[in-house]
Amino acid sequence: MARILVVDDEPDICEILGFNLENEGFEVERALSAEQALQMMEGESRYELILLDVMMESMSGLDMARQLRESGDQTPIIFLTAKNTENDLLDGFSAGGDDYITKPFSFPTVLARIRAVLKRSTTTLQAGRVVLTIGELAIDTETKSVTLGGLRVPLTRKEYRILFLLIENRERHFTRQQIIDSVWDEDTYVGDRSVDVHIARLRKKLGKYGECIVNHTGYGYTFYME
Repeated sequence: MARILVVDDEPDICEILGFNLENEGFEVERALSAEQALQMMEGESRYELILLDVMMESMSGLDMARQLRESGDQTPIIFLTAKNTENDLLDGFSAGGDDYITKPFSFPTVLARIRAVLKRSTTTLQAGRVVLTIGELAIDTETKSVTLGGLRVPLTRKEYRILFLLIENRERHFTRQQIIDSVWDEDTYVGDRSVDVHIARLRKKLGKYGECIVNHTGYGYTFYME
């Protein structure tokens, strides 16, 4: 089952949600602040969904969501909040939220929303391993391998990381500099031309899916599939 991060500064809510979700078979971790949650998400930690309280002391849930989206993290987020006006809803979606649940809420409602959001995501768990799939294209994040129609695609480390970045954040535009910052080491000088060359090679190796890597002038590269 999916791994879920519950973030709320009220310990009772964290515990109740965590307990009920674990009874449904989910793997759950809890954080009592946005700062703690961000620390937990550093490195190799990965979650399939975040339940995030909007109103918390210090950093709010909205600010945490914005920080994640600006860093390129596209983990689905369901906001939990006592506010339910139209402007509040718009603020939540503008910050990068995928759904919005108002307090007080029933657990069946939370569970239904979680299942709906997870169903929309193309990230699936296969034999304990995370696989991103789009059509016949599959990225195994454990083995760092890519297959097309079941056949392995020989990618370099940089090509793999570029593809993973674009597919995990599909339909989001990345400038050349953002790609460099995400893929290359900090102490390495890389020019814009290097990004173009790597993407050109990547397109050739992906066959028809190479056409999904689009460069929109003034915005950057994105992975777009109709």
